[in-house]
Amino acid sequence: MTRESFLKTLTFTTLTMTSLKLSALGSLSTDLDETSRLPVLFVGHGNPMNAIEENEFVTGWRTMIEKVERPNAILCISAHWETQGTFVTAMNNPRTIHDFGGFPQKLFDIQYNAPGSPELASFMKETIKSTDVQPDYAWGLDHGCWSVIRQMYPMADIPVIQLSIDYTKNPVFHFALAKELAALRRKGVLIIGSGNMVHNLRKVDWEKENSGYDWAIEANEGFKKMILNDEVDKLTKPKELSSAFQLAIPTPEHYIPLLYTLGLKEKDEETVFYNDALVMGSLSMTSLKIG
Repeated sequence: MTRESFLKTLTFTTLTMTSLKLSALGSLSTDLDETSRLPVLFVGHGNPMNAIEENEFVTGWRTMIEKVERPNAILCISAHWETQGTFVTAMNNPRTIHDFGGFPQKLFDIQYNAPGSPELASFMKETIKSTDVQPDYAWGLDHGCWSVIRQMYPMADIPVIQLSIDYTKNPVFHFALAKELAALRRKGVLIIGSGNMVHNLRKVDWEKENSGYDWAIEANEGFKKMILNDEVDKLTKPKELSSAFQLAIPTPEHYIPLLYTLGLKEKDEETVFYNDALVMGSLSMTSLKIG
């Protein structure tokens, strides 16, 4: 290649890259413009094997998402990312985190290569005022996030970011923080809380594959009733509830994503439950859609 040809090629490449960057910025600006209000979801994610199996719960996720307008981006609050402080993934290409053990190799082989969105992460940092949101460049997408979203959007062509759960804060804090995310719903962002209403791994009984303990049924039904009646005071103070609820949420991390979903509900919106079932005695797959 001659020096003249090289310079022409270099100039063309530079112009092309600049054009692509400007195009991406223009796309971002469009994506963050006002849109119709997207629903907000809570997903009982359950067993990581749901990422690769075909079962009633996967069918439920897919059937539900067919009714949702295709989002510009997805924000997930997963039970499996607890931090001291509040963080948001801000990398261009989040890694797929296999944060589990004892499962078949084919599950570990899964890569969900959805892009990230540093721009959306930055927007969230500016939007949230009640706490200092810090960008994170190390985490990625944990199984509470990708195992579900993979079944909803298998092409991995929608940007996905995660917001961490500050384990030093109480449920009231998380419910209030959710309200600061409301503007995202009108900017084409689908917000998903991923956890379980009933989640007690110490009580799991493999012989109860498709059923639940009496206390688990009581708690699952009780949570649904409180949700439908908008009993926020009870929902944000679960430690004051009966013993069935204490068994259902012995630790808060799988419950808190539900509060993010509920905190985003607006007065004119309906709540619809789906995948309403208990498995292995002490896990609830119950999920809901608001809006």
